[in-house]
Amino acid sequence: MNSNHKSLNRVTIASLLVALGIIYGDIGTSPLYVLKAIVGDRPIDETLVFGGVSLVFWTLFFQTTVKYIWLTLRADNHGEGGVFSLFALVKRYNKSLAIITILGATTLLADGIITPPISVASAIEGLGTVNGLEHIFAPGNTITVGVVIAIISSLFFFQRFGTQNIGKAFGPVMTIWFTMLLVVGCKELIYYPSVLKSLNPYYGYKLLVHYPKGFWLLGAVFLATTGAEALYSDLGHCGVKNIRITWIFVKTSLVINYIGQAAWIMNLKSPTLNGLNPFFEMMPHWFLIPSIIIATSATIIASQALISGSFTLVSEAMNLNFWPRVTVRQPSDIKGQIYIPSVNTILWFGCVLMILYFKTSSSMEAAYGFSITIAMMMTTVLLNFYLKFRLKWNQVYVTLVIGLFAIIETSFFIANVAKIKERWMFLFFELFIFMTMYVWYYARKINNRFTKFVDLGKYTPQLIELSADDSIPKFSTHLIYLTKANSRTQIEEKLMKSIFSKKPKRADVYWFVHINRTEEPFTMSYDVSELVDDKVIKVNINIGFRIQPKTEMYFKKIVQELVANKELNLHIRPDGSTKYNSEPDFKFVVIEKFISVENEFALKDGLLLQAYFKLKSLGQRDEKAFGLDKNDVVIEEIPLVYQSAQSIELVRNNKAETVM
Repeated sequence: MNSNHKSLNRVTIASLLVALGIIYGDIGTSPLYVLKAIVGDRPIDETLVFGGVSLVFWTLFFQTTVKYIWLTLRADNHGEGGVFSLFALVKRYNKSLAIITILGATTLLADGIITPPISVASAIEGLGTVNGLEHIFAPGNTITVGVVIAIISSLFFFQRFGTQNIGKAFGPVMTIWFTMLLVVGCKELIYYPSVLKSLNPYYGYKLLVHYPKGFWLLGAVFLATTGAEALYSDLGHCGVKNIRITWIFVKTSLVINYIGQAAWIMNLKSPTLNGLNPFFEMMPHWFLIPSIIIATSATIIASQALISGSFTLVSEAMNLNFWPRVTVRQPSDIKGQIYIPSVNTILWFGCVLMILYFKTSSSMEAAYGFSITIAMMMTTVLLNFYLKFRLKWNQVYVTLVIGLFAIIETSFFIANVAKIKERWMFLFFELFIFMTMYVWYYARKINNRFTKFVDLGKYTPQLIELSADDSIPKFSTHLIYLTKANSRTQIEEKLMKSIFSKKPKRADVYWFVHINRTEEPFTMSYDVSELVDDKVIKVNINIGFRIQPKTEMYFKKIVQELVANKELNLHIRPDGSTKYNSEPDFKFVVIEKFISVENEFALKDGLLLQAYFKLKSLGQRDEKAFGLDKNDVVIEEIPLVYQSAQSIELVRNNKAETVM
């Protein structure tokens, strides 16, 4: 267990505050809209209200407490969680799990463009309950929409500067938020204590079976647990113990608040809610403005957590070859805090479109939940393999547990399918993410399938000869190629062709560096193999899937260690430095491929590869993606021939024409 993992499992007041601040934003702000969505404009009666609370309670119990807090958090990849961490643990057991992971990651990313608008809009619409502000901040009002867009836009704008300063306030603010939920819920419960019987699962059963169209209310019930998947993704920030301990407080606050809202509704002297939000209506009048400020702060924190989670998700996707290489920045010195400009822009654009299209939180409730249902179902599939192959559970227990979650999540999925018509435009965003991941992952598979590897030993005599041939101008003292070959003796054929091209690349030492992505998140290790004494050297650098590679920095450090340890005799030979420049003479060769016109593809392979190279042209260049300095890199473009076109027969016309 690494030191980072050990520190995450320490339980202190500070660590508990961190967990409250960044783990529960999404699920913690659900009381703003869940019960309002369940009751809607339907006639208020005991079956509807008690049944709704009962279903919310048991959903939180089975989906959040049992599935995620107790079970899924066990899928701990050296302290890290999330769909990609889980995939890294189980990918060896079934090749089709890649498509499951793509679906899960796609829908989780899609959640990042609807959670901020619905959460912030729900809070700002609370201003409409203040006397004198009813018309100014009415749901869907231009001013309300404008304020929501301004808050969300500011949030995305400040991502580039990091959140290390305001992040310190997240824990205390969320502690105040959950305390407020608990206290206000208890206040209402005192007036209508019989609402406690709503926790009886019978009321949930009665709503589903006997209430008209009661089953379809599951789409609204599901909103209570939408943050559970993000909770697992944030495991690496807090550790299992801190999450499990704080969940006791969080769940108690949530349940009491839902019960309190139900009590307020049952005491309402009106046959329907008539558009009222019970969350704000049950606030004491003197506390209404402070509650709106606290709610807005909590929704901003929830949005921040999802945005940060999206950056981490895309970073992991890049490192596991599910996403094109794009620019990644580290806005602060805090480990793991990253900023991806392109993802930030996409999420901001999507959030603004959401609020402009739906305008009100009530409208967004109808579109919310579908994506997360799919994300949870995909996690269940991966969890099945984890329980069976990693934890070695008995197949009967695995079937029972996974079967239970499958029944629950399938029911939620069917209920959420009805929301498709309200969210059809949202599907284009999800399709874009899915196709990007699908094309990048499977086109790389095709690419690797047609990559030819050769035995490096066959070329060592020529490399020795070329290195000693003074008639060839020296290209570099140290010539470094990045290779995909993880075998000690294998190398890509294209690298040999590059060295022995029309203008051969003579060097004193030929290095072949392989970047090996490990299943663990923060691995940093290497090994060195000397194939020809001081002439041909293979280096494997093992990097965890959460680390952004800085290949040149790693390589130079490795060489320094080899020289300091007097290994490979590098310490007694010239390194290419001169009296004019003390820097060693390193030259990295990066080979950029393009599809040759000679290729003939099957339709699917052709479309995948064309899309892959188009995405590649839009993404980050290889030298930046691997952390190489431009002045030490030579870019070499080569045509890529996968399947040569059939031989072409040209018939010569023997009748020559006379040219006047």
